[in-house]
Amino acid sequence: MKFDDFDVQMRVYEQSLDQFILPDMYIVTRLDGRSFTRLTKEICKFESPFDIKFRDMMIETVKALMQCGFRVIYGYTESDEISLLFHINDNSFGRKVRKINTTLAGEASAAFSLLLGRTATFDCRTVPLPNKEKVADYFMWRQEDSHRNSLNAHCYWALRKEGVNQNTATAELEGKSISYKNELLFQKGINYNNLPSWQKRGIGIYFRDVDKEGYNPVTEQKTIVKRRELYADLEIPYGEDYKKFILDILEKNSE
Repeated sequence: MKFDDFDVQMRVYEQSLDQFILPDMYIVTRLDGRSFTRLTKEICKFESPFDIKFRDMMIETVKALMQCGFRVIYGYTESDEISLLFHINDNSFGRKVRKINTTLAGEASAAFSLLLGRTATFDCRTVPLPNKEKVADYFMWRQEDSHRNSLNAHCYWALRKEGVNQNTATAELEGKSISYKNELLFQKGINYNNLPSWQKRGIGIYFRDVDKEGYNPVTEQKTIVKRRELYADLEIPYGEDYKKFILDILEKNSE
């Protein structure tokens, strides 16, 4: 059999499970760190419940993903999770799900591993969304997840740092209301409302124009020029304000 014929015959099997995102659908991808609880708490022993060094490595990983060849207009990270919003017209890899997932998982794993100085891996899933409202809803959902996880984490580690074991701390919080958890922290001298915003709401990363000082060799004078750079926002809005924030990003990147 000629190689070209053999190649066509075998590629049918290789491509049998391929999926493609339709052209008019928005693409969001979500990446999660694999076994990051063990990595951060047992192996690397990062500060609990939140560690600034880990936070900054996650931010830099998001920035790397937003500049690795896809047309990503917004990145969001909370804990060991990353969500990326693609431009509606992004056509990387023909919008093939397998290529998007494997490329981003590889890029994230490589970027974070280099920052950490040891092997760390991410998985990736692609989420097709039909319109701008659903895109905004998606990010509101992930932010609410961040808020709930943050409250639980602060309560859990407040108990653990008092000597309560893992199982007892988990059981103490199971099924408890938000008000109960807020009161638990308050009794331990922690006002949850006053904690840093990024711990509760997550972090948004997006492009913005900034003024940079340059030099005009013709006039031999200093000049101010506009440069586009990635900005990590540690004070993103919450709730309906966050929804408007996401819709504004979509509107600014509609062309």
